[in-house]
Amino acid sequence: MQVLVFATNNAHKAHEVELVLGSGYQIKTLKDIGCLEDIEETENTLEGNALLKARYVKEKYGYDCFSEDAGLEVAALDGAPGVHTARYAGPSRDANDNMDLLLRNLDGHSDRSAQFRAVIALIQGDKEILLEGVCKGQISLQKQGTEGFGYDPIFIPEGYEQTFAQLGDEVKTEISHRAKATRKLVEVLTMDDGR
Repeated sequence: MQVLVFATNNAHKAHEVELVLGSGYQIKTLKDIGCLEDIEETENTLEGNALLKARYVKEKYGYDCFSEDAGLEVAALDGAPGVHTARYAGPSRDANDNMDLLLRNLDGHSDRSAQFRAVIALIQGDKEILLEGVCKGQISLQKQGTEGFGYDPIFIPEGYEQTFAQLGDEVKTEISHRAKATRKLVEVLTMDDGR
C-alpha cells in the first residue's frame, strides 16, 4: 500500500480523495505528519494556493506530498467566488453563509451556469506537477440535500437534476472536479518514471 501525504486537514476532502484512490493508497493528512499549523492560502489563483501548501510541507517536513485547492466559478459573477470560495462570506468559512451570499448575488440573473475547478499540486523529489479537474453545472434556486459539504446543496452537475448534496458520494466520486483531478493524480503515480 502506497502512503500519500495530502496537505490538508479537511476530513471531507481527504475522504473524497480516498474514495477515488481506492485500497492501494493510504492518505496521511497534515495532522498525521505532525503539521498542526494553519497554512494560509495567500495566492490569488487555485494553482498558486495548491503549490504553496505542497511546497510548505516539502520544505518544513520533508515529505513528498500533494495538495489541492478548489473553487466554484459562477459565470454571471465573473468567475466569483473562485479562489475565495471557502471565505466568500467572510473569514469564518461558514458554508451556509457562503451559499446564502451566493444565492443573493445571483438574484435576478437568468444565467446560473457555474463550474467547480480543482487543482492538485504534486511534489515528488524536485518535480512539481499541476493537475486539474472541472465539473460543469449550474446553481440551484435554493439549497437542496444533506450530503457532502461546502456548496454541494446548491450545485447541480451537468446532466443531472439534483444537487451534489442530493446525489451523494457515489455520483460525486464519479463526476466531481476533485474526483477528475484525483484520477489524473493516480495516472501520474502509476506511470513508470524510470526510477
